[in-house]
Amino acid sequence: MPSLSSSPSVGRTVVPVSELAFLPAVEQARLVRRRLVSPVELVTAYLKRIERLDPQLGAYVTVCADRALAEARAAEARAADARAGEGPLPPFHGVPISIKDLAETEGVRTTLSCRAFAEHVPAADSAVVRRLRAAGTIVLGKTNTPELGARPVTESVLNGACRNPWDVALTPGGSSGGAAAAVAAG
Repeated sequence: MPSLSSSPSVGRTVVPVSELAFLPAVEQARLVRRRLVSPVELVTAYLKRIERLDPQLGAYVTVCADRALAEARAAEARAADARAGEGPLPPFHGVPISIKDLAETEGVRTTLSCRAFAEHVPAADSAVVRRLRAAGTIVLGKTNTPELGARPVTESVLNGACRNPWDVALTPGGSSGGAAAAVAAG
């Protein structure tokens, strides 16, 4: 892994963009805080990976590209305000995440991988999503899960099968299979 202790000029990433997605969230937050990478750069890197890899994997059932980029731009503005002395940043400020399609996410289709909820769009975030947002994260989208999270394999009639990025003949197990595939694929 490249050294993250070097100090390149502000606005330039410490690691190649292709490797940003494999850094731990705490390291991504540190890079954002030190202005070595911007939230827009992080979100863009993830969205490009999703666009390239997800057609084969089916890890995501909903991608919120426009919303995530808007939130990333707002995060950059908030970071500028914080540098100007207008309050501290939350611990994971500007770090992109995914949300399992079992957790309600305001304004984003939340299906539970069940045809009965195929068009369900919650009016509010669930407690876990509220807390993640309060910590400064940016939601990229919703990840695949078995119907109602109740099967040992990640596939449903509504959203299809999720594939393991290490062996696409396999599906990741359980209700977090889409999340697991997304993390493993970067």
